Amino acid sequence: MNFHIITVMPDLIEAGLQKGVVASAFKKGLCHLNLINPRQFTTDVHQTVDDRPFGGGDGMLMLADPLQKALDQTGQKKNIFFLSPQGRKLNDSQVKNFALQTDLTLICGRYGGVDQRFLTAHKIQEISIGDYVLSGGELAALVIIDSVARHIPGVLGHSSSASEDSFSHQRLEAPYYTRPQKWQELDAPPVLLSGDHKKIKDYQEQISLLTTLFKRPDLLSEETVDWKKTFSFLNSVQSEDLNPFTLGLLSSGYLIDETKNDDSYFKLQKEIQEILLKKLKNSQSGML
Repeated sequence: MNFHIITVMPDLIEAGLQKGVVASAFKKGLCHLNLINPRQFTTDVHQTVDDRPFGGGDGMLMLADPLQKALDQTGQKKNIFFLSPQGRKLNDSQVKNFALQTDLTLICGRYGGVDQRFLTAHKIQEISIGDYVLSGGELAALVIIDSVARHIPGVLGHSSSASEDSFSHQRLEAPYYTRPQKWQELDAPPVLLSGDHKKIKDYQEQISLLTTLFKRPDLLSEETVDWKKTFSFLNSVQSEDLNPFTLGLLSSGYLIDETKNDDSYFKLQKEIQEILLKKLKNSQSGML
């Protein structure tokens, strides 16, 4: 995968790719980085790449001509994106699609934005990493590089790592635990240490579903979820296996507020929450 990054601050991109598995991917040649600075295509002594916007306004705008020459330098005609909070929000589906391409060009804005005519002339799509504003597109570009590189074969140590991440199946991952088994009076679910791989898999699938229900219900589709199976799981699972999950929801503030019931999953959340809290209460009472 070739990442072409147009930026007036290439050092920011390089600095963000010095550590971790993605940095190793570039060192191994699984990914390639092509940094193009529009300043190198200016003709004045100050290497000016911005000017005041027509009609006035806050901040300066990046000039179209240096950007044009920088884009020409990449030789790319497709898969070109401008990082902007006005763009379509990045999601896992888009990331996977990017990973299938051989080249991806990202244009990092600075100052107050760019001359719209540059985007119009090249039919450049805008893409956003969230509903907030950054000082420039470099951090957003690093987010995209990291998320895309993880889906390139050979980048991650385990071939299934990326496919099992949160969002890969429209669900969040189940919580993870490691040694020691008890930490600050909090236990890891005993089922995860049972050695019963099928039981562990079924447990993690249901906890993944419950995690998504309480944290990101917008990701769920009623047509693809067997909630009867979930209620069967809740009725049969041991309290000591379920309580660590319930305590995690409580401590993070994810259990539902009775006064905010406009969510389409509110009734289901409430019903399941009652089961979670009842099991927790019963087990705590038994320890007294």
